Amino acid sequence: MVKVSNNLLGLLNIATFLISIPILAGGIWLSRQANTECEQFLEKPVIALGVFVMVVSLAGLIGSCCRVTWLLWVYLLVMFLLIVLLFSFTIFAFVVTNKGAGEALSGRGYKEYRLGDYSHWLQKRVNNNWGRIGSCLQDSKICQKLIDDGSNTAANDFYKGHLSALQSGCCKPSNDCNFEYVSPTNWTKTPTSSLTNQDCVTWSNDPKTLCYSCQSCKAGLLDNIKTDWKKVAIINIIFLIFLIIVYSVGCCAFRNNREDNSWKRYP
Repeated sequence: MVKVSNNLLGLLNIATFLISIPILAGGIWLSRQANTECEQFLEKPVIALGVFVMVVSLAGLIGSCCRVTWLLWVYLLVMFLLIVLLFSFTIFAFVVTNKGAGEALSGRGYKEYRLGDYSHWLQKRVNNNWGRIGSCLQDSKICQKLIDDGSNTAANDFYKGHLSALQSGCCKPSNDCNFEYVSPTNWTKTPTSSLTNQDCVTWSNDPKTLCYSCQSCKAGLLDNIKTDWKKVAIINIIFLIFLIIVYSVGCCAFRNNREDNSWKRYP
C-alpha cells in the first residue's frame, strides 16, 4: 500500500517541477534577448535556479514514488541545506537593508539620497561594480522622460513633481549644489554653488553623463535595492514555510521507504 506521505511528496514535487519550467525558459529567453548588461547579468542566475529546482524536484519525485531511498536521502539533505541557506539569507537581507532612507525636503516632491546612509556592505558592493551598473542604468534610459520634457517643465512644477529614487539621484544635481534650474536635466552653476559635495563637481548637463557617476545615483540605486530586498525577504519567509512543510513530508516518506525496505528484507 502506497503511503499518503509518498503520494503527497510526489504531488508537491510535480508542482515545483512545473514551476521550474517557466523559470528556466525565462533565463533562456533572457540569454537570447539580452541587449544590455542588466539582462546579461541576470540570465545566468535565472537559468541556474531553474535547473536546480528542476533537478531537486525530479530527485524528490523519483525518490518518493519509486521508493529509491538513497535518492530521497540526497533530496532531503539538499532541502535541509536550502532551508538553512534561505533562512540565513532572509536574516541577512533584513540586516543589510535596515539602514538608509531618502531625505524629505521642504517644498520638494522628491527626496534626496546620500550614499553614506546605507549599509557599508551594500556600499562596497555597488562601488566595486559601478562601472557595469552605471552602464546598465544609462542603457535603461531612466532619465529619458525628464530629457524629453525639457523646457516644457516649469521650475515650480519640477520641484513639486514626484521623482523615483533613481531619477532623483542620477538625473538631477543634488539640492546641496544650489544650481539654477533651466530644465529637468539642464542646470547652471551659481556663485553660491556648493563645492563641498563632490556630486556638484561630477554633475554634467550632457544627457549621456548627467549624474550617473554621482554618489547620489549610487544611493538611489541602493534605495531601490533596499525596497526590493525587503520584498524578496517577505517572499522568502513564505517560501521557507513551504519548504519546511515539504521537508517534513519528505522525512515521513523517507521513513516509509526504510520501513518498506526492512519489511522486504525480513518477511
